[in-house]
Amino acid sequence: MTIELNMPISFNWENVEAEKYEGEYGFAIIKTQNVGNIKLRQVEYSKNYLADHWCDKGHIVFIVSGQIVIEHIDNSEIVLNIGSTYVVGDNSLKHKVKSTNGATVLIID
Repeated sequence: MTIELNMPISFNWENVEAEKYEGEYGFAIIKTQNVGNIKLRQVEYSKNYLADHWCDKGHIVFIVSGQIVIEHIDNSEIVLNIGSTYVVGDNSLKHKVKSTNGATVLIID
């Protein structure tokens, strides 16, 4: 991954507009900030959240609080707790998120 920026940038997530997305169950509050060619997302998953689609995009996911489970289309799962990082490449393994008690994550694509 190469970050294409002409100069450093900083921002406060408190000042980034949030959008609510409904999952198959629960919802996610997503704040998005584009930094050069990189998309950063702060995502807050509600309790009992389950994504409504399989994703095949690559991500770096860092767990800020709570716990999520990444479900893979091959029925495998990875449990991620505070401080954990998950990395998946584009078109490598379809995945979706679920969270029983809610979580906040930082996603970099």
